[in-house]
Amino acid sequence: MSTALTGAPPVPSQPVDPARQSKGGPGPDPLLHPDPAVAAEQAALEALLRCWTRETGARPGPDGRLRIDVLGGAARLTAPVRYWSPGGWHRFDPATLSAGEGTADAPVDAVTTAALLAAAAAERPDPGQVADLAARVADSVMRTTEILAHRRTAAEPGGPERSHFLAAEQALLLGHPLHPTPKSRDGLGPAQSAAYSPELHGSFQLHWYAVDRELLAAGSAVAESADRLTADLLGDRAALPPGTAALPLHPWQARELAHRPVVAELLADGLLHDLGPSGEPWYPTSSVRTVYRPGTPWMLKLSLGLRITNSRRENLRKELHRGLEVHRLLESGLAAEWQAAHPGFDIVRDPAWIGVDHPGLGDPGGLDTVLRAQPFAPTDRALCVAGLVAEQPLGTGTTVPSRLRDILRSLSARCGRPVRTVAAEWFLRYLDAVVLPALWLDGQGGIALEAHQQNSLVLLDAEGWPSGGRYRDNQGYYFRESAAERLTARLPGLGAESDTFLPDTVIDHHFAYYLGINHVLGLIGAFGSQQLADETVLLAGLRRFLAGPQATATGSALPALLLDAPTLPCKANLLTRINGLDELVGPVATQSVYVDIPNPVADL
Repeated sequence: MSTALTGAPPVPSQPVDPARQSKGGPGPDPLLHPDPAVAAEQAALEALLRCWTRETGARPGPDGRLRIDVLGGAARLTAPVRYWSPGGWHRFDPATLSAGEGTADAPVDAVTTAALLAAAAAERPDPGQVADLAARVADSVMRTTEILAHRRTAAEPGGPERSHFLAAEQALLLGHPLHPTPKSRDGLGPAQSAAYSPELHGSFQLHWYAVDRELLAAGSAVAESADRLTADLLGDRAALPPGTAALPLHPWQARELAHRPVVAELLADGLLHDLGPSGEPWYPTSSVRTVYRPGTPWMLKLSLGLRITNSRRENLRKELHRGLEVHRLLESGLAAEWQAAHPGFDIVRDPAWIGVDHPGLGDPGGLDTVLRAQPFAPTDRALCVAGLVAEQPLGTGTTVPSRLRDILRSLSARCGRPVRTVAAEWFLRYLDAVVLPALWLDGQGGIALEAHQQNSLVLLDAEGWPSGGRYRDNQGYYFRESAAERLTARLPGLGAESDTFLPDTVIDHHFAYYLGINHVLGLIGAFGSQQLADETVLLAGLRRFLAGPQATATGSALPALLLDAPTLPCKANLLTRINGLDELVGPVATQSVYVDIPNPVADL
């Protein structure tokens, strides 16, 4: 769905004067305010303003201030720019609201800002959607406050459960920098939030059901059946009634399911058995619903009916089939060809699933669980890219730290070179290790990945340089219709149950956003906003990479698009939220609102 904001204020005719751009801001960074509530408000405000500038094209004036007319022009929001980012990761100082010429500016909070922007986004704003956005922003701010308060006082946990992988999964303290409600999780009370939130170092026992084999639904593309795998994870086989299979559930989901009439009836009839909580604790990862337990070969992607950011996170059957298909497709020989060219990259496989078949459950039925391979040892430096670049406003220092900053400073000290020099080399190595393999799979394999930063992992060597990568997410595979003949020759029947083949034009549109804008330009924006590198230098390096022989040889259409297109299709998270869209519902082409934004790669 492509659109633009109607009724949006006019874009200033002059861009911000580069001489007025601050590389660190005039004064203390507001994200480091000692009061976690104030820091959380500022984080939410900045996310909203980033969304607005991206989705309207608004830019600051020559004086370095962003001005937005609201209430039909009767009032104006003003925010000084701390840093203006070609990649979109702008930084702002606290905003104010004035009611016309001659009136005093008053501080404005994130909830008020959200309501004003939502009302300004349409000629006839829907009061219900405005209220919904404001409520979700309030929820997001409250949860961010809780997270910052915890992380500023709690000691980093130790013990055998700690790993580079888990630490990065728990590092998204502020969430998506270009989402209006990055930490919104409708329906979690305080005690539940403490247990189920990765940022709060949460952990919990799984809740287990036993499902009668008459209703058992499962699939496996590995040697062992899914029910055998879940029985091993349960451990206590004596707890399973005869003729049943072990079904792991998120504890929040188990409580909610008991109130669904169909599930209650199955429990009463003895076709489902509630075994209760059992086993060692599992740890939520960055998606909240995918959980990890040290020492096991499997992660679990659980159905979770919570509305997290925009969507309820229950597994759809086509996604479960897609995970098996991709595993089988890769094992058919595609993975061997891919890794001959790019041995450091692979896909984290989702090769098995288990659930319940009953006509009254629908799809999603809320009882289906994915078994995801867990390939990382505690010592492996496998980091979620979103966690790597995430700001860590812990309330001390003069600049906001991140894991990326720590790695680059360590490399700088080891190499004896300036941080910015090291950052530029690190970025170029990253393109070869993580981005080039994704282009190969698109161009040579006919499969585009929804490779946004949270779905992408970077592998670092012992010193901290990028050495490889991984992709994860059974929702995010796009099989090109133009490659259908060669893909189905590898795996007959491919796509029949997974609904994964899409027109090339739709795939080009989405791939440009997920890999091009969210992932690569977002990484460049993180470097710039955290004062680690000059974004124009990194953009020039990206151009050389895209125009180089290796990227060209992949056959992917994305390099040429990023090099030459004056604008790029970009998901508009604020508009998507204002329109009340659930991004997991409906056809891929219309699940989200898209706008065209200027292409900073082509602008060089």
